[in-house]
Amino acid sequence: MDKPPLKFYNTLSRQKEIFTPIDPNKVGLYSCGPTVYDYAHIGNMRSFILSDMVRRTLEWNNYEVNQVINITDVGHLTNDTEDTGEDKVERQARASGQTVAELTKPFIDQFFQDLNSLNIKTTGTAFPKATDYITDQINLIQTLETKGFTYQTSDGIYFDTSKYEKYSELGHLNLDAQNKDSRHANSTKKKQPADFALWKFSDETTARLQEWESPWGIGFPGWHIECSAMSMKLLGNHIDIHTGGEDHVAVHHSNERAQSESATSETFVNYWLHNAFITVGGKDKMAKSADNFYTVTDLAAKGWPALAYRYLVLTAHYRSPLNFSEESITAAKNTLINLNQEIFSYPEDGDILTDYLEKFTEYINDDMGTPRAIALIHEILSTTFKTADKRATIEKFDEVLGILDENLINKTDDIIPEEIESLADDRDIARERGDWDQADLIRQQIELKGYTIKDTPNGRKISHIDYINLMLYYNM
Repeated sequence: MDKPPLKFYNTLSRQKEIFTPIDPNKVGLYSCGPTVYDYAHIGNMRSFILSDMVRRTLEWNNYEVNQVINITDVGHLTNDTEDTGEDKVERQARASGQTVAELTKPFIDQFFQDLNSLNIKTTGTAFPKATDYITDQINLIQTLETKGFTYQTSDGIYFDTSKYEKYSELGHLNLDAQNKDSRHANSTKKKQPADFALWKFSDETTARLQEWESPWGIGFPGWHIECSAMSMKLLGNHIDIHTGGEDHVAVHHSNERAQSESATSETFVNYWLHNAFITVGGKDKMAKSADNFYTVTDLAAKGWPALAYRYLVLTAHYRSPLNFSEESITAAKNTLINLNQEIFSYPEDGDILTDYLEKFTEYINDDMGTPRAIALIHEILSTTFKTADKRATIEKFDEVLGILDENLINKTDDIIPEEIESLADDRDIARERGDWDQADLIRQQIELKGYTIKDTPNGRKISHIDYINLMLYYNM
């Protein structure tokens, strides 16, 4: 079949663009990875689900993908916007009495486990650590210095954003307004608030756990320079796609673009893709600083499979904020288990339903429209087509979605949580006294938590809500 053109929403242009690769058959994809001073939370992991969806969508369109996800183990300061504060990894290592390698190893190991649990493809993906590319970062800074893009202050080498005319484009920044309020630059003696550190000098009074000799003195690289250096080293000066969370647009990615294009006089990235935040309570961004986060391990401890979180993420478009709650993850879990139970109960070796395959490609190629793609699965399950053909078609879709796993079938059980049983008891009491409004309200609370209650001649029956009813919760 003739596939519709592949389109991505480019943060740089603020519009969907038809994807045209630099190389006709191969795509360079760079994704900002974790800073490994702590475990990544599920809000962080949304950006890796995005990069995985980009990779799978490209492969669906027959491109070979050369993917890089970096590991930040130096240079990310506690106040990265102002280039002040402590190195996050350094601070945590000192506090724990460990070397940096001892500190970061369990966080890196867990990151890879989380990627695997979320069915994020890693075969062939490079995971470079910033500390392994110090020489490349120094060389890149020297190039910028030679070209006149840097200046030195008492605490480091800085990039002069006034020398790069396109600096405000990616983040749609109002630099004039920033420059009028230049108080924030005082502690680092920056010329403009948007200027950023390329190399920070070590404090002469305290030896750092990680520091290196450089042409400018002993110190360590800034956070932004590492991504440019590793991307250039592993993918070349000019790449197709760069992904990350939307919080990177205004600072980190704007800085990457500025230093890279200033050094090479080439376009750095053709397509910038960013995912929206995960919120908690409908408004607050999930963050370690807010202490309102879950890790993938936390989800498992509460009986929520990691794939349930992947499914939940895919029910919303990647550019839309998504609220996380116990109700939403429970509903996603129940839906996903029921989905897998039904699909794997069907016989194998069916034929793919070509009309639905074309619809799926249309949705996925339109900036990865996963909500419509998932709704299409439920539509297929409700049809009268042969069950083997339904399974073959949905398994084909899963090459992109990555939500099918026969092991999920074994995670279902008939144990009803104590909280649900207690609510059901309250509903029984309300019904006995004829308070039907209260009984109905309690029933709604039960359903929002992912369960349904039915009254039978033999008493009440509580069960997981099936996937068809849950379609209403996701507005499919």
